[in-house]
Amino acid sequence: MADPNEPTHLTGEEARGGATPHMTRYILGMSLVLVILIFAYLLYR
Repeated sequence: MADPNEPTHLTGEEARGGATPHMTRYILGMSLVLVILIFAYLLYR
C-alpha cells in the first residue's frame, strides 16, 4: 500500500487514463462553422 504522506507523480496520460486524440479542435471548428451557416441561412431566407 502506498504511503499517504508521499506525493504521487503521474504523467499526463496516466492521470487521464488513456490517450487524448486531437480530434476535439476539429469537431469544435466544424460545429462553429455549421452554426454560423445555419444562422446566416435563417437570417437571409
